[in-house]
Amino acid sequence: MRTSNFILAVVGAAFLGAGAAHALDAAPRPQPLTPALAPALAAPVTKYGSVRDALRSGMRTYNAGDKIGAVHALEYAAGQGHSLALWKLGRMYADGDGVEHDDLKAFEYFSKLADQHADESPDSPNAGAVSSAFVALGSYFLDGIQGTYVAANPARAVEMFSYAASYFSDSNAQYNLARLYLEGTGVRKDSRQAARWFNLAAEKGHTASQALLGHLLMTGQGVPRQRAKGLMWLTLAREASTDAAKDQWIVDLYQDAFTASDDSDRKLALALLEQYIQARR
Repeated sequence: MRTSNFILAVVGAAFLGAGAAHALDAAPRPQPLTPALAPALAAPVTKYGSVRDALRSGMRTYNAGDKIGAVHALEYAAGQGHSLALWKLGRMYADGDGVEHDDLKAFEYFSKLADQHADESPDSPNAGAVSSAFVALGSYFLDGIQGTYVAANPARAVEMFSYAASYFSDSNAQYNLARLYLEGTGVRKDSRQAARWFNLAAEKGHTASQALLGHLLMTGQGVPRQRAKGLMWLTLAREASTDAAKDQWIVDLYQDAFTASDDSDRKLALALLEQYIQARR
């Protein structure tokens, strides 16, 4: 658990794929996916008063447990380009939620959502769905989808994460982008940029980002060493951990950092932690 490569391998399995100020430099809007990647979704022939009615019907049916029936209503709304319907269908196929797991279908729903709604205002009610679609696409582009036309394209993954991280200030995108900078995947390796993106996500309460930022600051891995601040972030991450098995790596990092700290580091970390909490009340 002490080496960063091992940490990243563990964290990657758990986190790739779940209102603060925007990043300092906004990424340019990604080029649209080609029509081959995002085919038009035909609206099924059915009777709905409006797209909104179809979405409401789909969600009511989904919540009632009839997920196949929900798909039909959601497909109607998605065929009209409704962002929430596109997102919900993408998530259902990505998770195998009431339908057969199908990453390609999920990719195509997310692609249409990203293509049609990339300019959604970051303050709009639908911004979270659009941003989530970019994050999902970035994860798919990292490894590709086996047996399909979606090939691994790390540089494209960087583009997806960068847009969601900058334009939408999405903490999951910021975390994933930071990891790519830390690993040098699809982009030139840059620990300072990694720390910067981890910090943006950590300030929003993203637990994994808090842990890895704290680890970077404790070890001075490509960034100036700040033991007390690193211990502060690791303390926050440890306190936010809820899954004993999944979050054990965070607890281990915290224990390593606490052991490596002296009394002055620990006292300063506690003072920084109190300041951090007070500033957010």
